Amino acid sequence: MMKSFGTSISFRGVSNPSSPRACKINDSFASPRFTRPSLISRWFFLLVVIGSLVSFSAAVAVYFSVLPNLTQLFLGYGVYVRHGFPDSCNVFDGGWVVDDTYPLYNASECPFVEQGFNCLANGRRDENYLKWRWKPKSCEIPRLNVRSVLELLRSKRIVFVGDSMSRTQWESLICLLMTGVEDKGSVYEVNGNNITKQIRFLGVRFSSFNFTIEFYRSVFLVQHNWGIKRGPKRVRSALKLDKMDEISNEWIDSDVLIFNSGQWWVPGKLFGTGCYFQVHSSLKLGMSIDRAYSTALHTWASWVNAHISPNKTRVFFRTFEPSHWRNLTMRLCNVTHHPLSEPGGKDQSEFSDTVMDVVRDMKVPVTVLHITPMSALRSDAHVGYWSDNSSLSDCSHWCLPGVPDVWNEIVLSYLFANHGVTFL
Repeated sequence: MMKSFGTSISFRGVSNPSSPRACKINDSFASPRFTRPSLISRWFFLLVVIGSLVSFSAAVAVYFSVLPNLTQLFLGYGVYVRHGFPDSCNVFDGGWVVDDTYPLYNASECPFVEQGFNCLANGRRDENYLKWRWKPKSCEIPRLNVRSVLELLRSKRIVFVGDSMSRTQWESLICLLMTGVEDKGSVYEVNGNNITKQIRFLGVRFSSFNFTIEFYRSVFLVQHNWGIKRGPKRVRSALKLDKMDEISNEWIDSDVLIFNSGQWWVPGKLFGTGCYFQVHSSLKLGMSIDRAYSTALHTWASWVNAHISPNKTRVFFRTFEPSHWRNLTMRLCNVTHHPLSEPGGKDQSEFSDTVMDVVRDMKVPVTVLHITPMSALRSDAHVGYWSDNSSLSDCSHWCLPGVPDVWNEIVLSYLFANHGVTFL
């Protein structure tokens, strides 16, 4: 049984051999017969000492030159050697292929899917969007045996932190894992709450396996404070870019920690609501959103480095999820019948670039789930008008089952593909 998802790297130092015992030779009894071996032993001892020093110096050099590079192996983009994918595989570089074994679950049989994300139950007739699997160019995402995954999650704590996209991924993972649970009643929300966007904390417990999957709503990751004193009238609230969300202490003692942030970092949800930026006690009214996002992520990175133990917790950060609005101002949605053949520029995001830049310099290893390019093609998988409010269209959120299931398949593969999990 695996005890921790964290990875530690150790280098065994080279110790000097113990010195031979000194042997006193009386000059009167000295002779060539005894002097030659003595000189040889002394030269041998000297060579051993020199060799040990050289080996030790080499080990130190390897430590300081290789360790930063090993840290980079935890980045989900680019080459990834450890935890399930071969060194030649960029799991996020690929395409969508038809697979009739999908979807992975029935949303109507999972009580933890929000009604607004269950598109089939809300009247969608086209089911083609359910039949697409992500195929990397140079490898495969393994189909893990859910029962094996449940056993490996025994006594663990998985925490999602972020916005409604994070909550969707949280719901997806719960439903995916519930397919391997015989007693569905043994899976329940710890406070008896219904799944809703109004609640900042939701936790689902798999009691038969003694683990929980939790969601904390923190759309900016940093503190959002109302009632700014002595500020301009247009300033109704401020993001304290140098302070983590006040609930961040709740995230520390976890085994898997998955972050996202980006959807709320737009003018309409910031400046349009009177929300501006603050660093220390100073309002930064002229600060751009891109710069503020970078500042907030550096605060997040410092918090992770200071509070998260890589021997205990595996950390992920999921990049920006592109939307597919035909006209965002008029709230017109463009849900297609098939994935796009070209991303149309939506595979690029300043938010995603910032995440990768910040993570690259962190002390604690963080796996970047660079899902922006793969999601950019899925204009067919949004909620559209098939939500619990058919008068509003939605080209930001995803139907369940759907795209978030693939994100979770990748997470599980990173966690378990090298731990003896059986495959389907």
